[in-house]
This record gives sequence, structure tokens and C-alpha cells, in this order.
Amino acid sequence: MAARISSPSVLAALVVLIYVALLSLVNEIGGLPLSFYSGFVIERRYGLSNQTLTGWLLDEIKGFALGLIFGGLAASVIYFLIRRAADSWWLPAGAIFALLIVGLANLGPVLLLPLFYTVKPLAQESLRARLMALAERASARVLGVYEWGLAAKTKKANAALTGIAGTRRILVSDTMLADYSEDEIEVVLAHELAHHVHGDIWKGLIFESALILAGFFAGARVLRAWVETAGLRGPADVAGLPLLLLTAGAVSLVMVPAAHAMSRHYERRADRFALDLTRNPAAFISAMRRLAAQNLAEEHPSKLVEWLFYSHPPIRERVAAAQQFKA
Repeated sequence: MAARISSPSVLAALVVLIYVALLSLVNEIGGLPLSFYSGFVIERRYGLSNQTLTGWLLDEIKGFALGLIFGGLAASVIYFLIRRAADSWWLPAGAIFALLIVGLANLGPVLLLPLFYTVKPLAQESLRARLMALAERASARVLGVYEWGLAAKTKKANAALTGIAGTRRILVSDTMLADYSEDEIEVVLAHELAHHVHGDIWKGLIFESALILAGFFAGARVLRAWVETAGLRGPADVAGLPLLLLTAGAVSLVMVPAAHAMSRHYERRADRFALDLTRNPAAFISAMRRLAAQNLAEEHPSKLVEWLFYSHPPIRERVAAAQQFKA
């Protein structure tokens, strides 16, 4: 046992885990003031938050712990592959991470979501039956309808269709259940069902996997080129992890406008699907306006802001499309 622990490969893995833990801690401490201001102070200032400071800190700790676990696992896999193939590690790493992304999309709603929110079967039988019938009309198999407990943390409303394959389920927030009509909730969920009907979830997973692969490829080239400049002992030196993260992050950052443009296209198509499926543009319009007001969405963003930051079309555009459908 002692010989195995002292072996070079085990020691290298331990060094990676320790380095990731220290890097994560420094990143958390450095980003904590901004996270506190944007996630707690601003939310309370504009009347969007119901969360206490203790609750917010607890969520931060949970998020940090999960990030540490997944970050340690990811870095261990990457540096194991780098030690085995310093030039071509990015290819198997991309394949492994693609599988991990699919696994998280499938199991995240079941294993991770309950760590932050209460999730329980929807008690309103009429609405549950209505949403299950809606999913059947859309030819999207779901396991059930659940109430998503947002009210303890926020005044915002939301609904979603989470999971893939065997974990797909409808979530409706308690904040939406409290204030929205069944017609409005139905049309919102019809929009969410469209993403599964059109395969948008899988397309997003493929795009994200391709982005990770491109980031790993660029990171491998940069690590190889900057070994001496950065004072590294080689590509497998874990001290190069920040350089790898910055390179992969830069690739993702460059692709953000393209990702948002693709997402807005999917969202427009999902809106049209919801209108075709429910034939209820009035409920769609009232739901969009209510969501915009409740979540303080900007109704008239500039084109530049929309291009850089909006994964959904602006509310005014979505309402106008529904009005045109109604006409």
C-alpha cells in the first residue's frame, strides 16, 4: 500500500488535486465580493430575492464544494491523459468530457437540483393531467410533473423540462403556480416541450462538446508552445492549469455570440411550436408580459446587448410574433 501511494503516478494525481483545491479556494475568495454584490445585494435591492444571507452563503458553500469535486475530477482526468500522451491528450479528453456532459444533463435534475431546491410532485391534479396531456400531444415522453420550490429564494417565476431519456420531467415553480393561470402555464411548458421535440437539447450538448474539444486543442497547443516561457517542467506540470483554463475560456468567450444566435433561433422556433400546439396566443402574450415584469427583463435592449448577452429573443419580439400569429 505504501509503495502504491508513493508511486509517481499517485503522487502526481495528489499534486493535481491539491493544486485544484488551492486554485479553487483562491478563485472563490477573489470572486466572493462580486458574487455577493450581484447575487445577493442587487437581487434584494430590486425586490427579486427572498433569500436570507445565511441561505445565500449556504448555497455558495454547496456550489464551491460541487465545483471542487467536479474540478478535481476533471483536472485529474486531463493531467492523467497529458502524462500518457502530451501531444494528443485533447482528443480522448474531449470524448470523455462529452460523455460527462451527457451524464450530467441526464442525472443533474435528479441528483444536483434537490441540493439547492425542494422538488416534489405537483399537487394540483387538474394542472398535472393537463400538462401530461400536453406532453403526449407533443409526442414527448415525461415521467411526471413536479413543483419546483423557488419561493424560498426568489420572487422570479420559471418552468422547465429537465433531464433527457429516463429522467425527463416537467418542473413548474411555486412562484408561477401562485400567480399564473393554467392557460399561461400550459403555453410556457409547450415552449419547453418544443426544445425536446426539435432535439435542441442534444444539439446544445453537441455544440458544447465541440466547444470543449476546441478549447482542449487550443490549450494543448498553448501549453506546448509556452512550456519554457511559463517556466513549466513540461505540459504535464499542473502549474500550467491556469494557462490551460484561460485558453479554453478564451475559445468559449469568442463563441458566445454564435451560441446566443443559435439559441435565439431555437427559442423563436419553440415559441411558434407552442402557439401551434396550444392555439392560445392570448395566454402566450400575457405569460410573456407577466414573466418580463416579474423577472425584471429588459423589454427594449439594444442590438449590441442582444447580440452579446441574450440567449432568448427580447420580450417585445416574442410578443409581436404572438400578436402576428393571433392576427
